[in-house]
Amino acid sequence: MKTKILHREELKLSSIQEKMIESGWGNGVISNSVTEKIFYESDGLKIAGFISYPKDQSKKYPSIIWCRGGIGNYGVIEDFYARGIFGQIASWGYVVFASQYRGNSTSSGIDEVGGAELNDVLNLIPLADEIECADANIWGIEGWSRGGLMTYLVLTKTNVFKAAITSGGISFLDCSKEKRDKYLQFLYELTSEKLSTLDYDEICKSRSVINFPEKISKDTNLLLIHGTEDDKVPFENSVKLAEKLKELNYNCELKLIEGGDHFLKEQRNEISKLRKDWYDKYLKQI
Repeated sequence: MKTKILHREELKLSSIQEKMIESGWGNGVISNSVTEKIFYESDGLKIAGFISYPKDQSKKYPSIIWCRGGIGNYGVIEDFYARGIFGQIASWGYVVFASQYRGNSTSSGIDEVGGAELNDVLNLIPLADEIECADANIWGIEGWSRGGLMTYLVLTKTNVFKAAITSGGISFLDCSKEKRDKYLQFLYELTSEKLSTLDYDEICKSRSVINFPEKISKDTNLLLIHGTEDDKVPFENSVKLAEKLKELNYNCELKLIEGGDHFLKEQRNEISKLRKDWYDKYLKQI
């Protein structure tokens, strides 16, 4: 079998950082999980990412893809946060795969924010065959903010995921001249020569799952989390999508967090429990 993981090395932090991880993400995150930095192949490109898994590798664990937020290098996953975010999920009994996306961090290529780099998410799936403790047949996916947009679009391309979670996820974009989205401006500046004639209205429609919710896999059980005081992605993004999915008879649950901002830091423990319970219900009951 030709390997798609080009390089992997365990992520090491200082003892002080490890104590901070335990304080912020819970006791056992450091002692019960391993997190690695990786490079993997996607469409011929060398993409940076992470893998995290339980230290106890005596059995197989369900696999989860985590989709980062942000645009370009704003939102790149730093080592400290990777150890906390992914190590926490791994400590719950899962193997986590995450991408920095093409054109970001040390990845080659160009980030189109909902375009070709969706393949960088899908191309994480075969990596499970190279991780001995990963169950390549049981999958979940999670995305925050722009990562929510990525999650929704990926769910229109495959039915492999049994559980999906978004937090502050983007389901529709405002492409009016008065309120052109920052991501579109970024896209234009980054690839203006290549995409100067692109129809931005069409981009918005094709990136906004609210326009085609019926394309999302019905095999996926969705949990949409959103803070009511989110000043970056209005909570209506989750409310309107949840309404449409319920009309289409999807198994979709909406959790509005009263007073929660975009990052939901003040409600971290509550959100962690919601997420763990959702994964355990749909990925460990199979």
